[in-house]
Parts: sequence; C-alpha cells; structure tokens
Amino acid sequence: MIDPLNLNSIPGITSPLSGGNSATPTSPAPTVNGRDFKSFLMDRLSEVNQLQKQADEGVRRLMTGQTDHVAEVLGTVKKAEIAFSLLMEIRNKLMDAYTEIRQMRV
Repeated sequence: MIDPLNLNSIPGITSPLSGGNSATPTSPAPTVNGRDFKSFLMDRLSEVNQLQKQADEGVRRLMTGQTDHVAEVLGTVKKAEIAFSLLMEIRNKLMDAYTEIRQMRV
C-alpha cells in the first residue's frame, strides 16, 4: 500500500530529505530551454522584486522633490503592480494544482 505521507513509498519519487539515495532511479526534472522550473520561477521572482524596488525608488524621489516626472513614476508603479498581481495569480494556480494533486486517490 502507498503511504501518501511517505514519498519514498511511491515508485520513482524520492524525498528531498532522503538525499536521493533510493533504490529506484529518478529522471531529471523536465527543462525548458535548458532551465528547470525552479530556476525559471526564481528568476521571475527576482524580476518582480526589482520592479518593486524601482517603483519604491521612484516614489521616494518624487516625494523628496528629486524628480518631477509624475507620469514616469506612475507608469513604473503600475508596471510593478501588474507584475505582482500576475505573480500572485500564478501562485494561486500553483496552490490550486497542489491541492488537487494532494487530494487525488491512488
């Protein structure tokens, strides 16, 4: 019987805590353009973070009088807001998929 709480009981899957020393070989994670999903996702997270920092810096410069380009600052803030909203939607979809997979009966 497969124990859903023990990943080692599922053929072909190893627990990250097991160090990968399982009797069944696992295939490498699928890649897109030579990159795995984790690195792709981490790159997108850092891009959103950079956009947030740029927006914060623009607002700070506007408030201190270092710039008078209101439209440019508002555009930067809106771009960061849209990127963050998209990131949150992706997170929500991933959590929904994880919940659905977790509730599957084997």
